[in-house]
Amino acid sequence: MNAMPHTTRGNAYNFGFLDEYAKKEIRRAVLKAIAIPGYQVPYASREMPMGRGFGTGGLQLTLALIGPGEVLKVIDQGSDDSVNAVNLRQFIEMTCPGIATTTKTAESTLIQSRHRIPEQPLTSTQILVLQVPYPDPLVVVEPSEDKRKTMHGEADYSRLLVKLYEDIVQFDEITISHRYPTRINGHYVIDPSPIPRWDVPKLNDSAALVLFGAGREKKIYAVPPHTRAEPLAFSDVPFRVEDFRDPAGQRRACARCGCTDSFLDEFVGDAGSKTYQCSDSDWCDTQLLRKTGEATA
Repeated sequence: MNAMPHTTRGNAYNFGFLDEYAKKEIRRAVLKAIAIPGYQVPYASREMPMGRGFGTGGLQLTLALIGPGEVLKVIDQGSDDSVNAVNLRQFIEMTCPGIATTTKTAESTLIQSRHRIPEQPLTSTQILVLQVPYPDPLVVVEPSEDKRKTMHGEADYSRLLVKLYEDIVQFDEITISHRYPTRINGHYVIDPSPIPRWDVPKLNDSAALVLFGAGREKKIYAVPPHTRAEPLAFSDVPFRVEDFRDPAGQRRACARCGCTDSFLDEFVGDAGSKTYQCSDSDWCDTQLLRKTGEATA
């Protein structure tokens, strides 16, 4: 990224809000995270003007990497207009004069997201920053961080695999709906943030750099471009994404744009009726415009 340290005249904030020492530390952590895919790099997470758990880790990554001329997209659960996305976007605009913002995935160079990876395939000119509440997938089987570090270093994920096996014994399948543990480059297993299983395959061989920031837990990790990302699974119980078929076996379509190959959100009406719509608002808008254009052609 073309980050440029300076204080803007007439602006009470340093460009990017963070001081330059904080930005340098975060950038060094990012470089280490890229060099060791999946490794959780500790850093001195700064206090931000919002509560921890509201995206401070992802926000610090964005502020440390962004520079004038950058085109930023901020989404929350796939939406550009949710409260979290709007607040973060406005804060970044206020403290980073000279940047541009967009709701179009294809136009952006830097994307900050909470809980979704865009449906539009990302390119080598883009960076995706994911907000992470809990970075360590081993926390469900080992409370000690010191022991977890040893387990990660030795690639010892046997207890995590046992946890998945117990899920199969009880429910006949792995029931994890989000934060699905994913092995990176054949070694470290990461928590890919609370993205749905639908998005996990997008991490594999991604053309874009994917960064993960956990502000509360003070960790940064990365999936570099064109890196293997394999969800943990068993040969006889393979990994699968969400099933959007109706009882008749037909794949449900978005009620707004008619798309049948995107992640859908379920909405329940006053009478109990259910409708489905694309989670990714930009993707839905794009498909709707395409459908409208084809109808008028």
